[in-house]
Amino acid sequence: MSPGPLVVIGDALLDVDLRGNSRRRTPDAAVPVVEDADVRHRPGGAALAAWLAARQGVPVVLIAAVGEDAAGERLAGLLHDTVALTRLPLCGRTPVKTRVFDGERPLLRVDDGDGRAAADGPADRVLAALEEARAVLVSDYGRGVAELPAVRERLAACAANIPIVWDPHPAGPPPVPGTRLVTPNAAEAGVTEGDSAAGLERAAELARGWQADAVAITLGGDGAVWAGSGGKGGYLPAPPVGPADDVCGAGDRFASCAAAALGDGADTAAVVGEAVEAASRFVAAGGAGAATTVGPMTGALPMGLSEGAVEVAERIRRAGGRVIAAGGCFDVLHAGHVSLLRRARALGDCLIVCINGDAAIRRLKGPDRPLTPLHDRIRVLTALECVDAVAVFDDPTPSALLERLRPDVWVKGGDYAITSLPEAPVVSGYGGEVVLLPLLPGRSTTGLVTAMRATGR
Repeated sequence: MSPGPLVVIGDALLDVDLRGNSRRRTPDAAVPVVEDADVRHRPGGAALAAWLAARQGVPVVLIAAVGEDAAGERLAGLLHDTVALTRLPLCGRTPVKTRVFDGERPLLRVDDGDGRAAADGPADRVLAALEEARAVLVSDYGRGVAELPAVRERLAACAANIPIVWDPHPAGPPPVPGTRLVTPNAAEAGVTEGDSAAGLERAAELARGWQADAVAITLGGDGAVWAGSGGKGGYLPAPPVGPADDVCGAGDRFASCAAAALGDGADTAAVVGEAVEAASRFVAAGGAGAATTVGPMTGALPMGLSEGAVEVAERIRRAGGRVIAAGGCFDVLHAGHVSLLRRARALGDCLIVCINGDAAIRRLKGPDRPLTPLHDRIRVLTALECVDAVAVFDDPTPSALLERLRPDVWVKGGDYAITSLPEAPVVSGYGGEVVLLPLLPGRSTTGLVTAMRATGR
């Protein structure tokens, strides 16, 4: 067994669950009205597979195309503590999959984001990660990473020495020859879930066609069948798990477990059996929605709001309180920032800090900024007692964000003039007030960065 990481290569998504309760229908269209929806974010696609493998205690490197937008930064923040993310360039917006639930019953799904992997993804990053890999999982969601020439070339070159598990997608390319295990579901393989005999025959046929060592076809609640190109294989039924409200992520759990087991040196029959057990336990525990629930916390939402920021503002307003918001990059947090935020909080009953996303800072400050990535800035700001929530915006100005938050007071530092703030008309338009607070003398991020660079730090 190699001591290196499991490398997951594929298409990363941001998954959002809106869970509320429906007690009535709209009179105009007779559709359910979901009220008091609770918002939950989690990694999706290849990011979910990587996250689940990391939760097993396996060191994981994820190579995925992630956009420099609010959804992409939110996704990177969710992975920060568990997975080493190597970001490839993305053309378009980070894909977001939003599910709406009435209690535990799914009502609909909304897919957003047209992003696909850029054709000029850096091959050196893929090569560096594969050199130390114990195993590789290709988690293809049809967004282009698995068909990048550099990725396929590197995978084909290492297939003889590193076990590769390939979780295919109908819109994606075939596995590279020599792949150790391919894991389509029944629909992708063209069989019915209840027909294990046809599944065995089809698995052997696919293994020969793909030049793979083996193919395991997952059959939902019926388990899985597997076969090698020579026809050897078997059927592994799933243990009973009872009614399953949410099976989302079961295939990712199967594939990530299989890849980790192959990396540990297990044979194919043992790998498939372990993966069936793991996927069954995963579904019995509530699926992806339960396993990766991220409660109310600050971070970038697809619509540009911090999760919790709107709720905080509305709660304070309902109680008759005053909502304060302050804005800035907060790239290198210093005493001047802390002083400004504390004085801003003293103006009302809550403080929401609106910060520029990383891409927005690069546009403002240049390609070498920010020095502190978005998720780290969020963590530092939310650690301050005076900060109640954080909201992120990637637009040139915070105007759209302020239109949604509608703070009673918008605070900026005294180095600005109200007439120079493009968002000032928005604030005054809904009846808010713009307040400029004096800066702490001698403290500025620009001065601090300049001094650090001058001393070579």
